[in-house]
Amino acid sequence: MPNTVPYTTINLQEISDKNSNARHIVAGCAAAMPTLGSMWQYLEDALNDVIPLSAEIARLSAEVEHTRLDRADLLAAMRAALAAHADGEPDPMWYLRDALNAPETPAAASRRRR
Repeated sequence: MPNTVPYTTINLQEISDKNSNARHIVAGCAAAMPTLGSMWQYLEDALNDVIPLSAEIARLSAEVEHTRLDRADLLAAMRAALAAHADGEPDPMWYLRDALNAPETPAAASRRRR
């Protein structure tokens, strides 16, 4: 999994690599000391938690990116409306209506249904 998570210092590729290495170590230790099976299973379960946590980090990061883009678009529309008002345009609120009525992308719509 490449490090495709924007807006975070978390390197998912590095975490995945470390997790894989730890799994190999646990597997080797479990084979060498099978009498400690419940302990090795506990460690394996803990390492398994990394996979869904990484997926959740990626999902939340994408959501943050989408929210930031929405905010930037609305801020630009607000600034345009204020400038249009200052310039005496007849309908300065058009910029806000246009931004608020812009069609959602299919990806954004599916995120909102969750």
